[in-house]
Formats: sequence, C-alpha cells, structure tokens
Amino acid sequence: MKIELEKIYELLKGIGAVQSEAEFSKKWLGKSECYWRSLRFKKATASVGAVAVCASKLQHVGRSMRNTKLNADLGYQFLELSEQCHNYINRKVKTESIT
Repeated sequence: MKIELEKIYELLKGIGAVQSEAEFSKKWLGKSECYWRSLRFKKATASVGAVAVCASKLQHVGRSMRNTKLNADLGYQFLELSEQCHNYINRKVKTESIT
C-alpha cells in the first residue's frame, strides 16, 4: 500500500492540501507527525487503521468535490484513490483472517 499512499501524498501536496509529511500523517492518516516519514525510512507498510482513515477522508472530500464544476475531476480522482485504499483493506483483512 506504500505506493498508493505515496501517490496520495504527492497529489495532496501538489494541490496544496498538505504542506508536509507531518501534516499528511496527522490529518490524512490519523497518526503522529513522524508516522509517514517513519514508514518510508523503515520501508514498512501502513497500518490498516491509517489506510482506513485516509480512505474515509478521500471519500468524504471526493464526494463533495465531484459536485462542483471547478473540482469535479479532482473529486473523482479522490474517489478512485479511496476505492484503492478500501480494496487494500479488504485484501488485508481477508488474508489475515485466513492465516
């Protein structure tokens, strides 16, 4: 899931929704300021909880944005990223329940 979160971070930074990795960690992953930096440093995967928070925020913001002329395309992009996060969560939960 790291690749998808990297895309999300770059998109949010590119549109000015976040200014730093610390802000992304807190506002979009629901974690401490050093969470995203720590994941990248350790080459670890994000927790299901962090991905779920991100998916929910993307979905909420995406739904609002898609109803505007100015941001509709970006809203649909947010919704697609949210769907990718939800798919990851579903795969992860299914794998963990089997093992």
